[in-house]
Amino acid sequence: MDSKIILKAESLDGYLTEQDQKYLAEMDILYERAMASFKVIAGGGFSSTLAAEEKKVIDVFNEMGHLMQTICAEVPALKVFSFCTEEESHAEASRVIAKLRDIRTDHQEFVYYSQRAYEMLFRLAYTGNHSDNKNYLVVKTPVTAPVQNYSVHKIPDIDYKIENTVMCVMLRGALLPSMIMSKEIEEYSSHGYVTPFALFKIKRNDSKHENDMEYILDLQNSFFKLEDLDGKDLIFADPMNATGGSLVTVVKYLLEQGVKPRSIKFFNVIAALKGGLRVVRALENCTVYTLWMDPVLNASAYIMPGLGDAGDRLNGRDTEDTPRNIIQLIADYGSNITGLYRSQLRKIEQTVLGNMR
Repeated sequence: MDSKIILKAESLDGYLTEQDQKYLAEMDILYERAMASFKVIAGGGFSSTLAAEEKKVIDVFNEMGHLMQTICAEVPALKVFSFCTEEESHAEASRVIAKLRDIRTDHQEFVYYSQRAYEMLFRLAYTGNHSDNKNYLVVKTPVTAPVQNYSVHKIPDIDYKIENTVMCVMLRGALLPSMIMSKEIEEYSSHGYVTPFALFKIKRNDSKHENDMEYILDLQNSFFKLEDLDGKDLIFADPMNATGGSLVTVVKYLLEQGVKPRSIKFFNVIAALKGGLRVVRALENCTVYTLWMDPVLNASAYIMPGLGDAGDRLNGRDTEDTPRNIIQLIADYGSNITGLYRSQLRKIEQTVLGNMR
């Protein structure tokens, strides 16, 4: 069997409906208007001119936001944080995304705000239903005088939602977000459930353009067992969903091998509208949860306005000649991260070592 599986972009576009294509074309036109103003703002000039162009940008972004709300209302499997939550939470999402986008945000800040983003996404997906029963945590505190003290904390009983899950990691940029999601599951589980991990090495061919993009799944350097995925709730956490190609490639391969997931959830800090639509159209029983939806892709299939290469901003940049393997990547996270996610790291090490025998 070939150790590399390739999916092409035209295969993805075949899943889009005629209405999807109309919406995407409308969004492209709106974003062209925004970029015309970007050029003026970037060029500098009189303050009155810049203020007028900024007003145009605000207006067109509001228009795009309303259109995306309309689309997501018609496609319930697309869950955008600010479209689904109470209005009081919207400013929090905007601030987190603004910090992640900002060119001045350094590595440590980027990790911090990524953690916040995935905590918010977990809340969106799992703890928003007030009809859930409650679990109680009895916590031993450091206070021992005059006697040992304890505290009681009530949390939603969501064991039935989270204790059938497997964390599926599309490597590099997805590693730390997947660990964050797994940690949230562990903290909310009344049994301290730590998700199993499945590790897939997949990349897109960056020599291609958006209309002929390829996605390459490298089976030889992936670590998973098909039987451990069958009947499970599969969770994918990737900071960026640009085209949807990586997820569709992995899941379609698993389906072809006879794996029947109970559900699929895809968690993104930012998803492009096109990528989100492709994913939910291509995959049954799949829900996309995203903190923020961006309107378009450029010719190289990068999200605009986007936030740069999230993998590099989380993990640091690899050289072409000496890319780090997953164990080296974990080691480079340092003691703060490895201490915080020690249960997750043990599971990942077991997965890698168990599949190397």
